[in-house]
Amino acid sequence: MNFYAVKAIYKFEMARTWRTIAQSIVSPVVSTSLYFVVFGSAIGSRMDDIGGVSYGAFLVPGLIMMTLLTQSISNASFGIYFPRFTGTIYEVLSAPVSPAEIVMGYVGAAATKAVMIGLIILTTSSLFVDLQILHPLTMFVFLVLTAMTFSMFGFIIGIWADNFEKLQIIPLLVVMPLTFLGGSFYSISMLPDFWQKVSLFNPVVYLVSGFRWSFYEISDVNVLVSMLMTLVFLGGCICALHWIFRTGYRLKN
Repeated sequence: MNFYAVKAIYKFEMARTWRTIAQSIVSPVVSTSLYFVVFGSAIGSRMDDIGGVSYGAFLVPGLIMMTLLTQSISNASFGIYFPRFTGTIYEVLSAPVSPAEIVMGYVGAAATKAVMIGLIILTTSSLFVDLQILHPLTMFVFLVLTAMTFSMFGFIIGIWADNFEKLQIIPLLVVMPLTFLGGSFYSISMLPDFWQKVSLFNPVVYLVSGFRWSFYEISDVNVLVSMLMTLVFLGGCICALHWIFRTGYRLKN
């Protein structure tokens, strides 16, 4: 394992975060704070508790997960797309660096940024609501696993996209709607039986549910099922990346 190569890619990607700190960190934190003001204060004060938890506190895991998904995908997709766009990716591919080391560098940096933003939002949310994290270790495991999984997914999108418009299609038209319909702002138990069953086909439901369980021990699906679904998606992304580097899809042609 060439750790020097992994470290070089990782440091380069992390340096881009500090150069664009307003866009990378400040913007998602401010936008999430607005969700707390609108949904937590304005609407939450008129809603009953959910599972014995105030609506404002109930929102926190969903908002963190929503930001984590979008930031993981955008960071990783742009991180690999821009070298492809400028042509500098061929310098990386011609270097004595294995595909696994390339993925570790880019995905590791994207996941680190997403986890940082998630933890900052978690700290910020404590200014608005009384938080209770019953299982902090489980919470952190879900946070890291989700960031890694969707950073890999974003890496795949960055390789697949051949223009800036395609780079935004899946995050905006697929991931964002699934996030809003995945129980980020409500419990799927509040839905009619038919729509509860339909919601179980939404993978985001399992992510949000497992993450929320680590806070309050309330969830829409079993926490072990949530963890299993996360690992299945992670495995699927690893298999897709293996195929991409083995065939050179969108990299060597």
